[in-house]
Amino acid sequence: MIVYSEELKKEIKYKTSRSSGAGGQNVNKVESKVALLWDFENSSLLNPEQKILLKEKLQNRLQADGLLQIESSESRSQLANKENAFKKLVYVLQQSLKPSKKRVATKIPRSKILARLDRKSKHAEKKSNRRWRME
Repeated sequence: MIVYSEELKKEIKYKTSRSSGAGGQNVNKVESKVALLWDFENSSLLNPEQKILLKEKLQNRLQADGLLQIESSESRSQLANKENAFKKLVYVLQQSLKPSKKRVATKIPRSKILARLDRKSKHAEKKSNRRWRME
């Protein structure tokens, strides 16, 4: 499992751009929006099974060249946005590499089946009693 590590920080590249939203003149002149790019395919921190798992689970977040991109523009500070993007990356990795639980198939109890059938027959009887009959 990858933890908050310096090795991971060395493999990351950052791109900055002008952010949208509140901030006044700050928005127009400061590049505070941060896009974090990580090439996990060439990462030395992951084993091949983890790389395959990430490729499957993060398919919608990957760019055409295989880079994982995470953006942050919540703060007016570029440094705060870098830290926030890195935290998002760590969270995404932890969620993606977490083993999924196997579903245990269970059988419906006989009492529940009988109760459902009883409800159905009572409902059908109620409906049939509403019908107009010629006698």
